[in-house]
Amino acid sequence: MKQATNTLLMIRPVNFRMNEQTAVNNYFQQELEEKSLSVTAAAQKEFDDFVQKLRAKNIEVVVVDDTEDPDTPDSIFPNNWISFHREGTIALYPMFAENRRLERREDVLQLLEQQGFQIDQVLDYTSAEDDEVFLEGTGSIVLDRENKKAYCALSPRADEDLFIEFCEDFEYFPVIFNAYQSVGKERKQIYHTNVLMCMADRYAVICLDTIDDKKERKNVTDHLKMDGKEIIEISEEQMNHFAGNMLQVVSKEGTPYLVMSEAAYRSLTDEQREKLEGYNEIIYSPLTTIETLGGGSARCMMAEVFLPKKQ
Repeated sequence: MKQATNTLLMIRPVNFRMNEQTAVNNYFQQELEEKSLSVTAAAQKEFDDFVQKLRAKNIEVVVVDDTEDPDTPDSIFPNNWISFHREGTIALYPMFAENRRLERREDVLQLLEQQGFQIDQVLDYTSAEDDEVFLEGTGSIVLDRENKKAYCALSPRADEDLFIEFCEDFEYFPVIFNAYQSVGKERKQIYHTNVLMCMADRYAVICLDTIDDKKERKNVTDHLKMDGKEIIEISEEQMNHFAGNMLQVVSKEGTPYLVMSEAAYRSLTDEQREKLEGYNEIIYSPLTTIETLGGGSARCMMAEVFLPKKQ
């Protein structure tokens, strides 16, 4: 299956907490009163249980431990700084928060090479940080790999020109829109596309209510329909429980699964679950600490590895 991979890279946290630098425009983050040690322990348990569930379905998970130094509270979300592609290409992305730039690690690439993955080319967009221009990986970009389309909700973390450059480099057709969530009485830009949208092989889960502009909304739905995707709509309330932050993966045998958090799963209606289960079994795991403090969920924790294996 072109859309999904059977190999994931995940980073196990060592100093997990609410990242004050990302909270300025990630409205999903919330404070917890617990001490940092118990927060990290809770996040590690959620992480370990999640990895165990994925491996139980014969999905390959490459786990890398975060380091004590430098201080990277969001390291658990590697899909924002790196993406891996079939051609043996890696992309490195410019990050909005300065402490998230420290997550980029050369040894992660070396580890994948040691495990037999082939890296032929690295496309490095990180110099855009000097100009305060950002594009946060597959957080900002949702890829339809089969139909070579890339969806992007513009935000302080997703620059239009840089997104178009990415699409030219990787030969994707850009589908650009603006998406908003209600914060108090205001409509504010959603920080990452992958909290409102999940692309699978034959369907897409999307919160269309976030696309306030009717023309933009129609353009997005037209592209999805044109490519034969069933559109499974979620509400903004469900999105707030991370129901958009899902990822389709496959086992080593090629069995498809849809991965999400327990909060996302519980927010779905019976009808939505039935539709999704008609396409693939659902894997879900409790990620309460990670979601509350990190403002990201299951999909953000998984960097998909599409690299070819060395011959």
